[in-house]
Amino acid sequence: MNSDWYVLRSKPNKEVTLWREVSAQGFDCFFPHLRVQPVNPRSRKIRPYFPGYLFLQIDIEQVGASTFQRMPFCSGLVSFDGVLATVPDHLIQAIRRHVETINAAGSPQGKLADLNTGDAVVIRGGPFDGYEAIFDTRLHGSERVRVLLTFLKSRALPVDLPVSQIQKARQK
Repeated sequence: MNSDWYVLRSKPNKEVTLWREVSAQGFDCFFPHLRVQPVNPRSRKIRPYFPGYLFLQIDIEQVGASTFQRMPFCSGLVSFDGVLATVPDHLIQAIRRHVETINAAGSPQGKLADLNTGDAVVIRGGPFDGYEAIFDTRLHGSERVRVLLTFLKSRALPVDLPVSQIQKARQK
């Protein structure tokens, strides 16, 4: 059996449904996704790592590409100039390890659980790397926060940053 990894395109926002459909039909499907903690508890708790795409390991000669053209929630296999695109096995394994590492560490929003308004934070990365600031608020609907930076003993300026760039300051 000569099975390769192929890229399967889903209809918009139907990755999870397509993943379940493909898996139910007995195909080996890899759907890289991140677990998130949304602001709205009714929102999706899974976010695709590659929105609109899944990886499928099949023997294309045995299954046939047309199987996926007729599948619900599917837009077919990715091809370039009529040639189906394959993905090397080592790349799939690297993506799998990377996504598992991210999920094991928790989403960047997990950092917000122990932060309250007024807490001291340190900025890591970006143009303000190393600066201390005061945590103000989480910005709704995004993975961004607002911190208050004080420059040259003037008033505190609000700065919006990605959650991944802040870290709670150590108590002295």
